[in-house]
Parts: sequence; C-alpha cells; structure tokens
Amino acid sequence: MVQPSVDPWFEKSFGEDYMLIYKHRNIQGALDEVQKMVKWLNLTEGSEVLDLCCGMGRHAFALSDAGFKVTGIDLSHVLLCEAIALDKQRRIRWIQSDMRMLPEGENIEGTFDAVVNLFTSFGYFEKDEEQIKVLQQMERALKPHGKFIIDYLNAEYTKDHLIPFSERKEGETIIKENRRVRDGFVEKRIRLLEEGTEARQYEEQVKLYSIHRLTEMLTEANLSINAVYGDYDEGEYDQRLSPRMIIVGQRTE
Repeated sequence: MVQPSVDPWFEKSFGEDYMLIYKHRNIQGALDEVQKMVKWLNLTEGSEVLDLCCGMGRHAFALSDAGFKVTGIDLSHVLLCEAIALDKQRRIRWIQSDMRMLPEGENIEGTFDAVVNLFTSFGYFEKDEEQIKVLQQMERALKPHGKFIIDYLNAEYTKDHLIPFSERKEGETIIKENRRVRDGFVEKRIRLLEEGTEARQYEEQVKLYSIHRLTEMLTEANLSINAVYGDYDEGEYDQRLSPRMIIVGQRTE
C-alpha cells in the first residue's frame, strides 16, 4: 500500500491540482448519472439528499437541478471553495467534514431521504473499521428506511483491466499516472510536469472489497442492499465483467 506519511494521502491529493487532473470529468456525465440515480432512488421532488464526498459539486448541482434539496459534504477546503464559487444562487448547503465523523449541530442526524457516495469515494482508509465508520455515518444521516447509493469500483474487474501507466496533457501540464494493485489496494501515483517548475506528485489509494465483504460491512452499519448494478446503463452486476459496483440500498429501520 502507499507508504504512510505525516498526513494521510487524501489530505494532500484533493487540492488545486486535483481540479486539473480530473478536468475531463464533465458536468454532462454527472447529469446522465443522476438521471439514473433518480430512477433508482424513487424520491419525490423536494426530498433531502446528501452528497457525501461531493468534491467540486458536479453531482450535487445535478441533484439540485433534478428538484432535490441538496447538502454537499467534503473534507477538502479547496474543492468546497470551488463548489461554493460555482453555486451562484446559493441553492446547496455546503459543509466541510471528515466522512467518518459528520458534525453535530448541522441538522444531519436522521435528516436525509437519501445519501449518495459517488466516484469511488469509499475505501480510502487502511482499516475496515474506518470504512464502517463511514457507513455508520451514512446510516446516522438517513431517515428511517432512507435510501443510499454507493458508486464503487469493481475489484476483480479493476485487477484484470488495470492500466499500469498513462500519460496525457492538460494545457501546459503533462500528467503521468502509474497504477498498481498491492496488498489489497489499488494505488495510483500521479506526477505533474511543467516546463521550468519542479514536478508535483500525489498519491491515491482505494481498498478493494468484494460484494460479499461490502454486504457484511453494510449489515454491520444497519444498511441493506436492494440492488447492485455493474454500470450506469443498469447492467446486471458481474464480478468479473462489470466495470463498476453500484450499490442501491436503504437503512433497515
């Protein structure tokens, strides 16, 4: 796994450069994905939805456009500032928080008809206990029988189709990405190169879970699975062939 440093990788990697690295993730893609999510969640207009790990707000804005009252929570001050700057009409509530311990006094507990955790924003931590804390916070935020979506990578497909190295250019910046699977994690090392400046490097890692293990963890957090899709085209989930593992479920009480 990525070697431990003074600060966890996710406290460094979601800054200004993140917006450059993932610039190719566009608003239209988020709108298309939200259209599917709206169908799966089967919520009425005006329902309260929490986008947990909202980043710059791509999906939060799309959820708001779909008629929901949206709250976006993220740890990154930089990404939240970008989201707030884009939110010209102040239609979304933005909160900075670690997803393992959502804040008290922010009207979160038992508030939401649905919680979504998207773009592989699950599995950031080394220990299962830490991931379970995230699921417990999702359960805490949901109303009784509230629904959730976790859009997570498919471990077996990721192992079989991992691209070890890629290189691309964004403006004047060359982005080099090395990927590998090691010790139960998929790791990515990103280097940004610009003429006349020192290279900048970031790391990302996500712990790989099977659907069986995720089911156990969800059950421990009082959450149950209603459906699992292999992509946003509602393809049936296949452990070897599906690119994604999109879990739709609900709080069990």
